[in-house]
Amino acid sequence: MSEALTTVVIQGGITKLAATIETYADDLNELDGVIGDGDLGVTMVRGVRELVNQSPNLPDDVGGALLKCAQALTKVSGSTFGTILATGLMGAAKVSKGRSAVPWNEMSILLSQAIEGMAKRGRSKLGDKTVLDAIESVRQAIEGLDNPIEIAITSDGAVAEALDMFRGKRAQQGRARIFGDKSIGIDDPGMVAFKKMTESFCKGLTSDTDVDMQGR
Repeated sequence: MSEALTTVVIQGGITKLAATIETYADDLNELDGVIGDGDLGVTMVRGVRELVNQSPNLPDDVGGALLKCAQALTKVSGSTFGTILATGLMGAAKVSKGRSAVPWNEMSILLSQAIEGMAKRGRSKLGDKTVLDAIESVRQAIEGLDNPIEIAITSDGAVAEALDMFRGKRAQQGRARIFGDKSIGIDDPGMVAFKKMTESFCKGLTSDTDVDMQGR
């Protein structure tokens, strides 16, 4: 297991996403159709496919690799979620630019920069019941951790907690806010998409190392 975030690790993460994205795309479309445009699954599939295409060309510079990933998402996605996710990657790229390896205990810093950029671009804030709340939950949970498997498992649990916390609240952003109280009890599609991403990383990492996730 790599001792830090590198381009090779990023490429491995893309492979893990590609291996599972098709299995939950329809579910994301269905959920998004309840309080959104119904195209989130399509957005994710297109984005991941383009990431796969670009993966062999990613530079050793971690910041440069993250930036290219952001550009890949922007290229194929005109959706709000795709744009916001790309903006987050750009934020993380700024603090990792010029580095071939970023220590695992700095992941919360990268997420902090991602959240800042995403909030500004989406004109949203923490507490609005968006993917930002899921990412912030992860940022807090993994702060100081330096083991990638522990980070992955902790992240997955943190997103689950965020979903539970916000399920009973009204959506405050995007098309979902139009539904008002009808959005109560419905998971934010972006948060669910992020949960699927953390699940993919967890399954990939733990299967690689024979770690039992059942007791997390």
